[in-house]
Amino acid sequence: MSFLDYFKSLQEPEHRMAWVVAIAADVLQIVAFPLFAEGAMSPADSLLDLIVGVVMIRLLGWHWAFLPSAAAKLIPGVDLFPTWTTAVWFVTRQRVNAQPEVEILPPGPAPEPRR
Repeated sequence: MSFLDYFKSLQEPEHRMAWVVAIAADVLQIVAFPLFAEGAMSPADSLLDLIVGVVMIRLLGWHWAFLPSAAAKLIPGVDLFPTWTTAVWFVTRQRVNAQPEVEILPPGPAPEPRR
């Protein structure tokens, strides 16, 4: 499955917006590397990660996969790896492939079959 097919399979607009935000943030951090080169001491990098983290939580809800993305920014050079995009892929992949929930009925007599 190509990325475009996967992107089209996302039915919720929040998932698509999360992908756009994550890719934009990672591209900005890679392309503008000299601006973000200071690692943990870069105020621009910290501000961008804070904004992206808040946006991701608003769009997708809290997920533990966002923690490594934020923590990886403390190591210089790790920004060259698309951590936000990877986290969004992990979160949305689980939700796209999730099985529908099985309905659990309360105890009691079985309903009569329809004829």
